[in-house]
Amino acid sequence: MSVQDYKRAYVWQLPVRVFHWGNAIAIVALIITGLLIAHPPGIISSKEASAQFWFGYIRKIHFMSAYIMFALLIMRVYWAFVGNKYSNWKVFVPFNKHGAASFWHTIKHDIFLLNEQVYNEKSVHTGHNDVAAASYLVMFFMALIMVFTGFGLYADNATWFLPKWFKWVPEFLGGDTNTRVIHHATMWTFILFSAVHVYLVLFHDWLEGRGESSAMVSGYKFVRSERTKKEIEEEIEEEKKQL
Repeated sequence: MSVQDYKRAYVWQLPVRVFHWGNAIAIVALIITGLLIAHPPGIISSKEASAQFWFGYIRKIHFMSAYIMFALLIMRVYWAFVGNKYSNWKVFVPFNKHGAASFWHTIKHDIFLLNEQVYNEKSVHTGHNDVAAASYLVMFFMALIMVFTGFGLYADNATWFLPKWFKWVPEFLGGDTNTRVIHHATMWTFILFSAVHVYLVLFHDWLEGRGESSAMVSGYKFVRSERTKKEIEEEIEEEKKQL
């Protein structure tokens, strides 16, 4: 396969890239500060407590990161309805016959690293593959759990109206302790997802060489010419149906 057989395709629009990196930074900050809040280290100092408000700053960073994550989540939901086909909400529900076959194909060759007997160009996705799409859908619901439980725990101390909307959550879950356990446990799903996500991105970058990592910076991937031609034809057909 020569270089001439590939073309640059604009896949990830700017709002998607902003959501990706902004959310990544917010999640890292939330995880680090969350672990410190759950298990605060004992620091011995001769300073007065009022002069070393370090734990208060940790909580402040945690709350600010939560607001950023929540705002980006709302923006991404909006973009799922107005963005291009690679960011559309429909790609996150691959629950049809083709999606099931593609899901299993990705599990076999990405997770279990089984070799393909015959290379199938159709198995290479321009946007999200079906495993990624399904996992993002799961993580969206995990993020909602984090938002509800986190703002629920923060509601009593908050001065802004938004967290107070979630004041009912701890009572619904049986108290602050249960809410905190659920919030903390859900955090570990984000840690697991992040590890698998980074591995699969680097794996595809190495295996396919299509700019998987750099695409989330530039927005462009390298796609086989026949694939781009086919997708253009599909877009034209879709536009004809809508007329």
